[in-house]
Amino acid sequence: MKGLVCLLLLLETFVCVVQHQVDGGLNENEISQQLRSEDGRQNPPQTDTLRDEASTDSQQTCEPSFPDIYAALRELTATVTEQKVNIRNLETQLRDEMNKKNDEISNLTLGQVELRKENRDREIAFSAALVQSGGRNYIGPFTTGITLTYRNVFTNIGNAYNPVTGVFTAPLKGAYMFRVSVFGIGPTAATADIYKNEERVVVARAYQPEQGLNSSNGVVLILEVGDVVYVRLSSGFRISDDQYNRNTFSGFLLFPLR
Repeated sequence: MKGLVCLLLLLETFVCVVQHQVDGGLNENEISQQLRSEDGRQNPPQTDTLRDEASTDSQQTCEPSFPDIYAALRELTATVTEQKVNIRNLETQLRDEMNKKNDEISNLTLGQVELRKENRDREIAFSAALVQSGGRNYIGPFTTGITLTYRNVFTNIGNAYNPVTGVFTAPLKGAYMFRVSVFGIGPTAATADIYKNEERVVVARAYQPEQGLNSSNGVVLILEVGDVVYVRLSSGFRISDDQYNRNTFSGFLLFPLR
């Protein structure tokens, strides 16, 4: 019995203590918040910590990348600028070379034109006979010598020979070749003399009592510009010609001289 009384007393005492804690102390919510606060101080929230760490890592990762991009852009810009300069220099070099080539082509073209003109100036040749058509014609004899006019022109390149006067005029200084052929009927002798300016140079002459007379001669002359060459029939001589062109006068430039 005594033991039962003691147990009841202990239960009453415990109830009183608990009631005192409830009435004068913290309520249940405050106790819970306090417990959570204590737990938070001992173990900080993992979510915020991870978020902060991720933000820090992101900043550490992103911040260095921007300078790297700027440096790459600056390097690329410098490379492009350098390439532009190189391209401009190359264009200038190509333009200079093209202008040089064009000048060379122009000079070559001018040289070719001058060479053609010079070659045309060197194209000098003529050949002519006394009569143009008809039967036998006699020229001479005369009491004085005459200049023969070879009117039947076969060739007159350069137009240095005048068929009206029978005179060849040198258009440029050079060495020229001249030939003359003569034909006549005996017994009168036939002759033809090549003259340079007023000087007789060579003579072609033939004589026999009857029938045809033939002779020819030639000479190379150094002529200055304006020198003249022609053929004369001396006094007392006679020549004859027909459609076969037996009397001819020819000449051509061998080569020019400086």
